[in-house]
Amino acid sequence: MTPKERAQKSAEAMWKDDRASQWFGMEIVEVDEGRAVLRMTVAPEHCNGHGSCHGGVTFSLADSAFAFACNSRNQSTVAQHNIISYLAPGKEGDVLTAVAEETDLSGRSGIYDVTVTNQDGRKIASFRGLSRTIAGTLFDE
Repeated sequence: MTPKERAQKSAEAMWKDDRASQWFGMEIVEVDEGRAVLRMTVAPEHCNGHGSCHGGVTFSLADSAFAFACNSRNQSTVAQHNIISYLAPGKEGDVLTAVAEETDLSGRSGIYDVTVTNQDGRKIASFRGLSRTIAGTLFDE
């Protein structure tokens, strides 16, 4: 199995039980080893009292992309620490894309950077996730 095939099979295994990402309306665009791209359209129920995309929704999109990237090797991996900087507001109807890329992997710890942009390429948020591999796999190999 190639690394990309393993990443795709890992994503399929996670996605079937990831009710939160599905509930938000996210879709997986691409996965590869240490990388994932997720997308969602900002719906009215995603907006806050200012009429912009709620920060928690943007965080959730980035966090889900991070999760699929750090679980791409079929090793159960969880978040250890995350931080996000909001750079511009998402608006209702915007199509937000989160690109998660592994920057470092050492033993059981990984570092992933996620950039969230809108359909015009405008950067909405920058997220950094630190992961920790735990016992278990997503599927039998």
